[in-house]
Amino acid sequence: MSNATLQPGETANDTWTIFYTPPEGKKFNGKLTVTNKRLIYRTLYDAAYNPASYHVTFDKEDKDVIYSINKADIAKVDVQKSFLAKKVIVTLSDGSKHEFNYGVMSVDKLVDAINS
Repeated sequence: MSNATLQPGETANDTWTIFYTPPEGKKFNGKLTVTNKRLIYRTLYDAAYNPASYHVTFDKEDKDVIYSINKADIAKVDVQKSFLAKKVIVTLSDGSKHEFNYGVMSVDKLVDAINS
């Protein structure tokens, strides 16, 4: 997987290797880059997956699935912490929920990056 392609005026804050569950429910393992404008998630293409989300594009060159969420579309950011799972749930203005699971690792820096 290559790095996220940034738009003009966009700067990357940080990148995490993290599990992602989109509203459709299938779990992916990939890299989340949080920028000053977007959340960009890249994971390897899965031919069996047919996303219904307009947040998804397919990069044929890299064979990656790319989820791009504009920060302006984020309505709420929630955190769920248990002993073995630290999760960030991003709710968009359309009501869809996007879950990022960092396992036992802290999600505090991720939440700060999303909220900045």
